[in-house]
Amino acid sequence: MDKAIFDKRRRDLMQQMGGGLALIPTAPVRNRNRDVNFPFRPDSDFYYLTHFPEPEACAVLVPGRAHGEFILFCRERNPEKEIWDGRRAGLDGARELYGADDAFPIDDIDEILPGLLENREKVFCSMGRHPDFDAKLMEWVNEVRAKSRNGVSAPGEFVDLNHLLHEMRLFKRPEEIRLMKRAAKVSTQAHRRAMQTCRPGLMEYEIEAELLHEFKKGGSQSPAYPPIVGGGANSCILHYTENNTELKAGDMLLIDAGAEIDGYAADITRSFPVSGKFSAEQRAVYEVVLAAQHAAIERVKSGNHWNEPHEAAVRILVDGLMQLKLLNGSTDQLLETGAYKRFYMHRTGHWLGLDVHDVGDYKLHDTWRLLEPGMVLTVEPGLYIAAGDPAIPPGFWNTGIRIEDDVLVTRDGNEVLSRDAPKTVDDIEALMKG
Repeated sequence: MDKAIFDKRRRDLMQQMGGGLALIPTAPVRNRNRDVNFPFRPDSDFYYLTHFPEPEACAVLVPGRAHGEFILFCRERNPEKEIWDGRRAGLDGARELYGADDAFPIDDIDEILPGLLENREKVFCSMGRHPDFDAKLMEWVNEVRAKSRNGVSAPGEFVDLNHLLHEMRLFKRPEEIRLMKRAAKVSTQAHRRAMQTCRPGLMEYEIEAELLHEFKKGGSQSPAYPPIVGGGANSCILHYTENNTELKAGDMLLIDAGAEIDGYAADITRSFPVSGKFSAEQRAVYEVVLAAQHAAIERVKSGNHWNEPHEAAVRILVDGLMQLKLLNGSTDQLLETGAYKRFYMHRTGHWLGLDVHDVGDYKLHDTWRLLEPGMVLTVEPGLYIAAGDPAIPPGFWNTGIRIEDDVLVTRDGNEVLSRDAPKTVDDIEALMKG
């Protein structure tokens, strides 16, 4: 993306800060085992403001600083290490490629940063996310406090940066929406490939491999989260990720998988029969979930509050469970007692963006916030009917169904970014048969 995009984001944030100084470190490198690390991914807040992809970096925003308001601490160029571990932007790259006004070696941060804190009334930061960085910050502040006899003052106020920054991130700008549409497109193709490949006798991880192949083929750097590929009883485990069981004829397969494009996530779930043909019971449950999702998506529009899609979905699910004779009573009674939570135990969606469960408040002053254009959320009702209850006909056992799409709130209603992933019974069966 254009450097000007990130420059504007930083200027917008600094305007809201009204002074002080902001510190935004990137994520640390995490060790996987011995001398092997997990693939690095930047901290989402840091990446949102800098687009800088390397580890060992910290952004500092200093409104009104005469020598430039955006400072980036990062690694220096090192030809020997770059032979082993890949290229680095270095200090010149930080300025030329990523728009830093000033760039300093990350190894010098202990020497330089206390000076930046001098005579600043407040520091904006996200305390608690990176404990090691928090400890360093207090060391720097204490170093400045020690100079009080020389007339130097230390910051006396620490302000949570999350409130300002996460409210900015909640509203997606055109360049972000384009990336999320790309992520949804790649993910949609992966789900279609999984449906076309699936057959009894394959292992869940073989289907996962098809998903990952399509992600990489579409330009995704990695999945947005570990894919869930659960057949049969595993479809009733909400965050199942072992993906190591053989797929059997007659079972449902639930796939929750999304690609990440330049940091932005897709989050899509589809459920379909391993053999390509729904049983009568599977179809009946599926149609209830699909109707609930349609009702929820209809409630995703500017001016409605956050919980309206969930309320609409739950009412349809409860009515459907009663029609299937899996619940008894009145709709209002079952809603009030929460009896439906035996089959539907999660909420109907979450914010989506740089994080799969993206930032942003769901309530403002104890009231569900209103949906506004630019927000992106998932809509994902489901029903999960585990085996073993003699009061439930065995034909329903081990049926886990979730249908999830990514939905953008627009001025005129909404746009389903993942709409091309098949989800009607007829479309799924036709694709699998073909």
